[in-house]
Amino acid sequence: MSNIYLSIYRELAQQIEKGKWKTGGKLPSEKELSEHYGTSRETVRKALNLLSQNGYIQKIKGKGSFVLGFNRYDFPVSGLVGFKELLSKTKKSWKTYIHVLKPAISDPCISSQLGLKRPEPIWEVVRVREIDGEKIILDKDYFRQEYVPVLTEDVCKDSIYEYLEKKCSLPISFAKKVITIERMTEEDRQLLDHQEESYVAVVRNYVFLEDNTLFQYTESRHRPDKFRFVDFARRN
Repeated sequence: MSNIYLSIYRELAQQIEKGKWKTGGKLPSEKELSEHYGTSRETVRKALNLLSQNGYIQKIKGKGSFVLGFNRYDFPVSGLVGFKELLSKTKKSWKTYIHVLKPAISDPCISSQLGLKRPEPIWEVVRVREIDGEKIILDKDYFRQEYVPVLTEDVCKDSIYEYLEKKCSLPISFAKKVITIERMTEEDRQLLDHQEESYVAVVRNYVFLEDNTLFQYTESRHRPDKFRFVDFARRN
């Protein structure tokens, strides 16, 4: 009896993946589902909670359970993967728009994020990422010019990491990531196709070289209905 809710979860999840329940559509009520599956509302509620936890539905108190868009892109939490690398494994069309590409002097905020004791020459790169015709990522990158002396528009439209590793032989090693959910800014609203979204998922990357030098700070702002942040964990 204890595994009935898992069977219900799997069946509903499969139906959502196959398109039986459309994005934005409302699932049957707990009462209707309990009658359909011949089980208790508590069991159905456990299945719905699991669907919610795994990004299939959104439960709205007093209104019911609504299907979220399942056409989300898996964004790896662990690992250091560039946009081009992420999309090259899919059949999705993608494009990068350069909004800002300029040399600058780090302001106090960026100096702090890069661990600098004083202002320093940097590259500021702001790019909008489009997937299948929708602008859904705003990437804001800051590179220390000491380690990245030259950046061009062609490189920024293609893959900065590929350029740094293959052309500049820069030994990129690891990153610390911080993920938060934040209200959309005016910049987000201007540059992203937000479809009335109020929030963005923000991934802050602090990227280090092999000698533990922090050379890049990135703020990657994602439309939350389009991404799932995934990881693989093994119990030691």
